[in-house]
Amino acid sequence: MTEAAASLKFVTIGVYGFTEAGYFAALQRAGVDTFCDIRWRRGVRGSEYAFVNSARLQKRLAELGIRYFHFRELAPSPELRQRQTDADKAEGTTKRKRTALGEVFVAGYSAEKLAVFDSRKFVEQLGAGAKTIALFCVEREPAACHRSLLAARLQRDLGVEVVHLRPE
Repeated sequence: MTEAAASLKFVTIGVYGFTEAGYFAALQRAGVDTFCDIRWRRGVRGSEYAFVNSARLQKRLAELGIRYFHFRELAPSPELRQRQTDADKAEGTTKRKRTALGEVFVAGYSAEKLAVFDSRKFVEQLGAGAKTIALFCVEREPAACHRSLLAARLQRDLGVEVVHLRPE
């Protein structure tokens, strides 16, 4: 592990279950300075979570001094998301109630995204100011979201600490 990687910390965060105030307070308590939005579409349906729709989210993060990056290339493809939706239906669950990703999704994301992912290059893109980096998608449970797969890869490759932020 490089000296630079040793000083990095990653957190993951979803939005479901958070209030707006609670969400931004969690980021601040964790000391997040760099925010990586890894969603395909940067919006959430419904007024309850409108604060994480792209323009509002970026404005609030800027007010807090948190740099924002969007990495659509790390989001699962619509086809892969559909395969997870199909698996959820077969199990009688919904996206917001899912507690873990299905095997077909994990294998697909690993082949589609992680097979070509370079952890060191990813961190380099964030710049020297990145110390505590948030990986963001919407699901409440980290294990139900691709952000946990990406975080595990970064932890394995770089030996970094990973903390999963959850609503209180």
